[in-house]
Amino acid sequence: MFAQGPVESGGKTVLPLLFEDDFERVEDDEAKEQLGSGWETNSKKRAKGNKQVDLKNGALFITRHPVADHGVSVVKDVNFRDAQIEMKFRLANGDDLGINLADMMEKSVHAGHICVARIRLNKVEITDLKTGPMKLENRNLKLAGKLTKQQKNAIGKKTKTMPVKLDADVWHKLLVKVRGDQMSVQLDGVEVGEFRSPGIGHATKRRLRLSVGKSAVVDDLSIRGTP
Repeated sequence: MFAQGPVESGGKTVLPLLFEDDFERVEDDEAKEQLGSGWETNSKKRAKGNKQVDLKNGALFITRHPVADHGVSVVKDVNFRDAQIEMKFRLANGDDLGINLADMMEKSVHAGHICVARIRLNKVEITDLKTGPMKLENRNLKLAGKLTKQQKNAIGKKTKTMPVKLDADVWHKLLVKVRGDQMSVQLDGVEVGEFRSPGIGHATKRRLRLSVGKSAVVDDLSIRGTP
């Protein structure tokens, strides 16, 4: 059973375990996405039903299909306010992995977007999506080509970019923390940086999206948090 509240371990507060997955299973039909454990994807809507996510070798392989009109989104619904999200991942050159937190009940933003930490081999970006690019007012103005320079600058300040240097095609360990209005990223045990912005403090995150532009591999994922 998962823990029901924060506990002390080695002088540190450990958040309750809300979800974990080691992906040590296989699909009954290799031609279909049968991920189990409550995972869903956007392949039916965005990739004409073509398979984009595969369970193999005890890991989750995510690859955008050539016909897809959007990046791959692998979704798990989990409720929390603050959280620690851990996983192992592999990226090839030019690839990226987004840890996107959403609340589908929040109607002031497009598709529930609240905040995201996006990992590339050469940089990490943390973005407050709720008060930045995914705020409906901002997104609609952008789509209409009506954003002013001042508005573009204001939206740009909702992202913090930090340089990193990661090796391609090897496993790395990722830890993303959300505490109040602050989101931070740790890679391979080293603190990369943090960003504080009002939207990150949204009261309840209800969905984790693994968002991938091209391809990524994920394993040993866990979410600890305060529901």
